[in-house]
Amino acid sequence: MVGKTVSWLTLLLVFVVCLEVVKRSLFNTTSIWSMELQWHIFSLIFLLGAGYALKHDRHVRVDLFYTNFSKRDQAWVNFFGSILLLIPWLLVVIYFSFYYALDAWYLNEGSPDPGGLPARYLIKFAVPVGLSLLLLQAISVTLSSLITLKETVAETSLKSD
Repeated sequence: MVGKTVSWLTLLLVFVVCLEVVKRSLFNTTSIWSMELQWHIFSLIFLLGAGYALKHDRHVRVDLFYTNFSKRDQAWVNFFGSILLLIPWLLVVIYFSFYYALDAWYLNEGSPDPGGLPARYLIKFAVPVGLSLLLLQAISVTLSSLITLKETVAETSLKSD
């Protein structure tokens, strides 16, 4: 649901970019808030859509060997990759980014540029929120890998009987 909702942000981003291009081309003017809004929307798409991308196996991966692996070997790669790399990294970044965003909230941080967007802490809170969604999906991938490994072990034992 989050991924499909976030996908609508791409339409909003296209609209904001087109509006800025028209303003710049026709009226020879630009606005700081519009430029910052583009980056904020892009950040939300990336951060909140990461879990969706992992769920649908659309994340960036170097597939030199992975695509030729058996389903069992892919499950091992996904399991160990999630347990040893993805989940620990996410826990660390979620922890520190939360306090980073909290500090911004306490300071009521806004844009340092005149005419920029207020409440910069809102976009900073998108980091721990988006990575928490990614963490939930990483846990799901880990559990799915365990199920696949269990099924392949069961199939192997049935074939040997």
